[in-house]
Parts: sequence; structure tokens; C-alpha cells
Amino acid sequence: MKLSDRITQIEASGTVRFTQLIQQLRGQGRDIIDLAVGEPPYDTPGVVLEATKQALDTGKTKYSPAAGLPELKSRLAQQFDGYDQRNIVISNGSKQCLYTMFQVICNPSDQVIIPRPYWVSFPQQVKLAGGRPVFVDTSNHQLDCDKIERAITSKTRAILINSPNNPTGAVYSSEALAGVGKIALEHNLYLISDEAYCLFVYDGYNAASLFNFEDIRPLLIITRSFSKHYGMTGFRIGYVAASREFIRAFSVLQSHLTGNVCTFGQYGALAALSMDDRDLEDWRTDMQHKRDYAWQRATEFFDCVKPRGAFYLFPDISRYLKNGMTSVEFSERLLENCGVAVVPGEVFGMAEHIRISYAVSEDRLVSGFDKIAEAL
Repeated sequence: MKLSDRITQIEASGTVRFTQLIQQLRGQGRDIIDLAVGEPPYDTPGVVLEATKQALDTGKTKYSPAAGLPELKSRLAQQFDGYDQRNIVISNGSKQCLYTMFQVICNPSDQVIIPRPYWVSFPQQVKLAGGRPVFVDTSNHQLDCDKIERAITSKTRAILINSPNNPTGAVYSSEALAGVGKIALEHNLYLISDEAYCLFVYDGYNAASLFNFEDIRPLLIITRSFSKHYGMTGFRIGYVAASREFIRAFSVLQSHLTGNVCTFGQYGALAALSMDDRDLEDWRTDMQHKRDYAWQRATEFFDCVKPRGAFYLFPDISRYLKNGMTSVEFSERLLENCGVAVVPGEVFGMAEHIRISYAVSEDRLVSGFDKIAEAL
């Protein structure tokens, strides 16, 4: 049987592929230190679990509105001045948010500008919508507005921004975001802002949101997630904040695609919003400590820009890629020979890098870098 041309052009997630390799080796009894996974190493807050259990106990197990519980949308809208629940839609994690928004805005051959390096699913989701990803290199992992503007053509439909960034941990400056906003306004382009890691910003740095710039809000589509922010990765709850016109279109597609997000899980998300970010300050402090340790160890043998956010390093490993070795082969050797998992840079559009996650326990982080040092 013949598969669709669309699906045969899509690559499997590179991060998921390494997860499968890790599981395979663990099934053989190997102790694998996973510095590949992008998941906070903290338990889901008790207030979230209790609210989810209560929702189950009180029968909140039926269909709910396809665009999300009204009370959850209203609560989320409070983060965005001038918005109400009509500007919010709840979806199955940021990944589905992004997939659906590209389906809503892209016609065949439309172009979406994506700074490189990029999260693995961005270009694949654009292609699934019939669009074409256009990559623009960053400078020292920071946005280059001149390059972005030069990449615009008559087919450009949107610019995608991810800050704090996966895989680099870069946090883009307010000045750079203002520059991108100006470009979007001048060319009448959608501006997509993936802010999944907005809690994890370090050194007292203030991560600006594109929502801060009022004049671009009619063009702006923001996606955020409960996954990283509240340690709720398994809940699969994300959300979009945008103009009411866009949210209506998004909701129409979601009504046919998935219907509602898990009803009782949304009550857990509602409880999470009762927490203050100060309640999660220990997480951020711990992650900053691990960032400092991981970066110090990584710079012993790699060139590596110090990240200001998220929980990843993205070091340059080119000095170790001898005789045509790729970062995929480098990562596979680390995994098979040393029991340490990292993600090769190819999947993020940067072939001479690897992504290292420091979102693990401190003893595993220390042991992982000891094994990397021994291998090198």
C-alpha cells in the first residue's frame, strides 16, 4: 500500500529516536545516564495532583468544551492585558498548539522563517501544513534581525521565535524581540512565540515576551505549556493566546482534530495557576545551580555559550569529529560505550553540536560528565 507523499517527507523526532535507544539499552540491563531528555526532574506539585484526583472523584470525566474549560481559559487570560477567554484555547501540549496553528495559517508553499538552531518539530510541522521552513542562522545563539529581514519573500507567512530557546538555552533580548516585531509589522506577517520555558530564566535576567509590544498583538500568536513550568509533562496541556479571529479558526480545527483536552487534567492545570512562581523558586534555583556546574564541566572540553534559560547546553563538538564522524555517530558512541545519552545537533539543524540536558539529579549530572570526560 502506498503512503501519502506528505508523510513520507516527514522525519521522525530525533529526540524520540534516542529515547527508544535508551529504553533498548536499559532493557539489556545497562545503566544509562540520560542527558538527552527535556523533562524537569521534579514531582508534579501536590496541589495539582489533589485537584486532579478530586476532579476524578467528582465525575469530571466527560466531554468538555473543545476549546477548553471556560474557567481555565479565563484564568489564563489574566496573564495577557486586554484578553479574555475568547483569546485563549487549550490544547494537548504546546506540540499540538504549534501543529494546529501552522495548519490554520499556511497555504501550500507558504514560508515560515525559523531561526537556527531550532526545536526538532518546528520544520516538520510546517511541512505537514504544506508550508516550507526557511532557516535563518543566529549569531552566537542570538537573533540576527538583518538576516531575518533578508529572508522574507512574497511567500513568507510567519516568523517563529522560541525564547527561552530549545536547544541552546538562549534568552532573546527585548531589543531583538522589538526588532522582530517591527519586521513583522512592516511585512504584515504572523509572529509565533513559543514560550514553553518561560519559568526557567537565570541570573536575575528578565525574559521579555513579545506580548510586551502592544502594537504587534494583532499579529502575535503565543503558545505556553504546563509541562515544563509545573512539572506536568504527562498531562499534555498547553495553550494558545492570540486574537479572537485566530482563536476561532484554531478552535474549529481542534473540534475536528481532538475535541477537548483531558477534562480532569484541566482541573489540575487550574489548580497549578493558583500557585505563585515564587512557589517554584526552588526549582529555578536548583536548575541554575545545575546550569553553572554543567557549563563549567562542558567548557573543559567544548566551546559552549553559557545559556540564560531553559535547561540545555548546546556545545560545539567539531574538534572531536575526526575522519568524517558526525554528531550522530559521536552521540551513539557515547551512548553505547559510556552509557551517556545526549542528542546530536543534526536534529536541531546544527551538525557540529550536541544538546546536553542538565534537568537530572545532581549525582547523575556529575556522573554523566565524568563519563564524558573519560571518553574524550
